[in-house]
Amino acid sequence: MLRGKTALITGSTSGIGQGIAEAFAAKGCNVVLNGFGDPAEIELLRSRLAADHGVTVRYDNADMSKGDSITAMMDKAIAEFGCVDILVNNAGIQHVAPIDDFPIEKWEAVVAIDLMSSFYTIRRALQAMKANKWGRIINVASAHALVASPYKSAYVAAKHGVAGLTKTVALEVAEQGITVNAVCPGYVLTPLVEKQIPDTAKARGITEEQVIKDVLLAAQPTKQFVTVEQVASLCLFLASDDAASITGAIMPIEGGWTAH
Repeated sequence: MLRGKTALITGSTSGIGQGIAEAFAAKGCNVVLNGFGDPAEIELLRSRLAADHGVTVRYDNADMSKGDSITAMMDKAIAEFGCVDILVNNAGIQHVAPIDDFPIEKWEAVVAIDLMSSFYTIRRALQAMKANKWGRIINVASAHALVASPYKSAYVAAKHGVAGLTKTVALEVAEQGITVNAVCPGYVLTPLVEKQIPDTAKARGITEEQVIKDVLLAAQPTKQFVTVEQVASLCLFLASDDAASITGAIMPIEGGWTAH
């Protein structure tokens, strides 16, 4: 039922976002990729997805910290495909520091990319979704949309904001065939998480090995990283007709972390 629909996934040139993009392409969706990275590697990804799955795949290098750039990306996608049927807000950055030492520019960047970018994408996607009486908005939040960790004040604040945004928009469009949900992964071994490890080690005064064992996976009772494929599969389900009655949900996929 997803074949021929268009999915736009922000932050999809690596990690969780790339896995989600690959999953939707495999179901026959046209895909708009977004993110930073080596241009040659991004083109290889774009062309591979198109060739492997027989779909149209575009790449847009919109800067997720800038509203004008995000709006232009959305307008371009809607002009080509008629609608962004499935919007996955996945772009995110992280900075780890005690709040009294937290650089202001880092705080503003985290909030802009991790929270405000979703406002800009959603507001442009909804008009066409409403006209079609069908749409799926999936916000990739985090277990940190539900619980907090020290030294991550900007990230935790932004992700809690994503949870609130998700619920609010879900209520606004509940009668129009549009669902809005958030998925909340625990620790997935992606480039973003790998980058956090030395910063967290420095902030806590421990080794990187101790960060993995005693900080990251200590929070997850399963003692296993969540996989990219598991997150992508949950997103596919939320986009399906079987999930039409699921909206406004903040869905943990974090190995039992928030059960504590």
